Amino acid sequence: MNKNIMHKTIDLCLDWKFKEGEEQYAWYKGFDDSSWRTVNIPHDWAVEHPFSVSHSSGTGYLPGGTGFYRKSFHLPAECSKMRVFVVFDGVYNNSMVWCNSYYLGKRPNGYTQFIYDITDFVCFGDTPNVLTVKVDHRYVADSRWYTGSGIYRKVTLVLKNDIYVPVNGMFISTRSADTGSACLDIQTTLRNSAGEDACVTVCHTLYAGDRPAASAEKSVTVGGESEINDSQALYVDSPRLWSPENPFLYTCITEIKKDGEVIDRTETITGIRTFYFCPDKGFFLNGKNMKLKGVCVHHDAGCLGAAVRKKVWERRLRALKEMGCNAIRMSHNPHMPELYDLCDELGFVVMDEAFDEWEGVKNKWVNGHNVYPPAHYGYYEDFPAWHEADLTQMILRDRNHPSVILWSIGNEIDYPNDPYCHPLFKLVEGNNDKNKPVNERLYDPNRPNAERLVKIAKRLVSIVKKLDLTRPVTAALAFPELSNVTGLADCLDVVGYNYKEHLYDEDHKKYPGKIIYGAENSKGLEEWEYVVGNDFISGQFLWTGVDFLGETQGWPCHGSESGLLDVAGFEKPDYYFRQSLWSDKPMIRIFTTLKQERFERFDYKNNKELAPLWNYREGEMVQVVCFTNCTKAELLVNNKSCGIKRAEDCAGGYLAWFVPFEKGEIRAVGINGNGEKVESVLKTTGEPSEIRLECTDEYLSADGRDITHVIAEITDSDGNPVCTADNEIRVTVEGEGSLLGLESGNLWDTTPYTETFRRAHNGRLLIYVEAGRKEGTVKITASADGLKTAEITIPCR
Repeated sequence: MNKNIMHKTIDLCLDWKFKEGEEQYAWYKGFDDSSWRTVNIPHDWAVEHPFSVSHSSGTGYLPGGTGFYRKSFHLPAECSKMRVFVVFDGVYNNSMVWCNSYYLGKRPNGYTQFIYDITDFVCFGDTPNVLTVKVDHRYVADSRWYTGSGIYRKVTLVLKNDIYVPVNGMFISTRSADTGSACLDIQTTLRNSAGEDACVTVCHTLYAGDRPAASAEKSVTVGGESEINDSQALYVDSPRLWSPENPFLYTCITEIKKDGEVIDRTETITGIRTFYFCPDKGFFLNGKNMKLKGVCVHHDAGCLGAAVRKKVWERRLRALKEMGCNAIRMSHNPHMPELYDLCDELGFVVMDEAFDEWEGVKNKWVNGHNVYPPAHYGYYEDFPAWHEADLTQMILRDRNHPSVILWSIGNEIDYPNDPYCHPLFKLVEGNNDKNKPVNERLYDPNRPNAERLVKIAKRLVSIVKKLDLTRPVTAALAFPELSNVTGLADCLDVVGYNYKEHLYDEDHKKYPGKIIYGAENSKGLEEWEYVVGNDFISGQFLWTGVDFLGETQGWPCHGSESGLLDVAGFEKPDYYFRQSLWSDKPMIRIFTTLKQERFERFDYKNNKELAPLWNYREGEMVQVVCFTNCTKAELLVNNKSCGIKRAEDCAGGYLAWFVPFEKGEIRAVGINGNGEKVESVLKTTGEPSEIRLECTDEYLSADGRDITHVIAEITDSDGNPVCTADNEIRVTVEGEGSLLGLESGNLWDTTPYTETFRRAHNGRLLIYVEAGRKEGTVKITASADGLKTAEITIPCR
């Protein structure tokens, strides 16, 4: 035991050796990997390949394959008496791991965190250690969306003394709380790997910033080579309650003391809040009713593939927060840990989801959506052997997050005829069955019976309840008409309906004790009115918050355009439509279209019909579409009023003026009852003239991992953005940094992501820049034929 070192964490994300393809002896410690590429983690090799129609449409027309990673590292000699664990946050998929030629194990699931105890296999001091990871993603059509391939989440070494709190061994929950006082329950798993019993003291101190807010301690005896669970309570005076409006976080320091000396130390971030769901009144947080204004998200980021950095999600979440969003559904698998941290920090409640498949295989589209025949690979093959371990790991990893309010055990597992069916329904059409052949929608007694799902659901719920009784269990049901009859819905504490708003009233009357909400919803006004018009509906989760790779309708599009943000994180027109419905802050935004009649229904499918544009033929009739939450708005063309429209004129969720084009400027002014004003302006622009660069950070940290976003925008000679510009922009990065990727948000652009050029989309291009490991500066240059070149320099320190 090393009493001088209580706990040590070593980042293992830099300088891995990588080779794509088979390598028979790569597991061997002495294998010569000098000819392999050097890469940093997170790494996704699939986005390094060109798009090809020969690959699966469901996974974004990008390949899978097999790859090997090797990492050499040293451990300090002074740590030689400590236990060593390696933590993988995500490897897609079918990973096999060796340490110093010793085989540690495999993990089929590509989204699950997994941990190996490598104490018996490592060396300390000057002798190097080698980790080898094989990734086997040969069956790339194993998902309905893009997965990525490789070690795409961080890798960490954790060193502990013989008596220790294991990784994910803390569980802090709120027993009761109001503004006067709170009681927290703290459960601590304590493990003794030594051969003799030990008497230790478990000490907890809760900090609000630097100020101690509460403390508790208890002495316990841990038997040799055994494990115990210690329970204590913390009482907090005048707590600051966590909420989306005030996401205050506490830090709990847990110290294990033996003979008065600290031998283990664990830090846990937590928040104090209470919540519950009511069958008649919906969701309550800290005693206050709250509508869930949620979005679903997948895990990729365009050109970065699945190897997404925390800053990417921070930029996306801040944009969604500004829109009025307060809830995130992690579709349809556990996401990177940093995303949950951000939800805690920024104030989003979270629906955490475990599975998209149980033991029945879903269709995986290869040649376009609903184009037969599909592929039938996927997690279903591993579910029988691995579901308990995978679900358990998700709960243990995420249960300290105050943001997490729901455990989802499945997404659309009951989707009709995919593969489950039931004789009660002879012909059925699912929510995503457009163009599906009739015979695929007919009842087939040879398919698995949907009643089987009840038994599996009960098993999954029991696994969750053994680990956490503080949160309800849910699932996103595609076919509640059947699942309410078979009993699947009865297994759930809270029942999610996907695209079934028309059933809300009817089912609330049929099943008055059931708590129902929208787990996945379209983006029209009507769907939101079902939420605001029914107290018993807690909220909705829109499909989706951000565009994502895969699940494409067909070549050459390589992703889904269902997001409020595109894959570059830029706002689309329906982002502002949603902001007008969800945000409490006064807002107004105008777009134009040559469409000569109002939209009967506005949702993401209309995005391409609108543009922030005031360039038309003189006298041409233009519809000005205005999204606002103000009580009234006035449109002015070159300072001449085109009339005032009021909220009651907002048919379909937006205001509209039809005006003849006149070169110059249009301005919409939103006015509230208190006289507060906001405005949105569009100007007639000239020809594309130059590129303007803007960086989202003041500097980069010289750690080899930090990134920044640089936005390249094409403007006219007066500096006005030209939203129609699609010039090909070439990018160079010099100095103490490198180009990580270029993303325009255009999912129809099949330019390989490895190129240093890309066409702008809607006049913009996003440049990802990664820091080096030396202090200095990074210079980014963007050029295009016929445009003035732009440069920007960022410190790296």
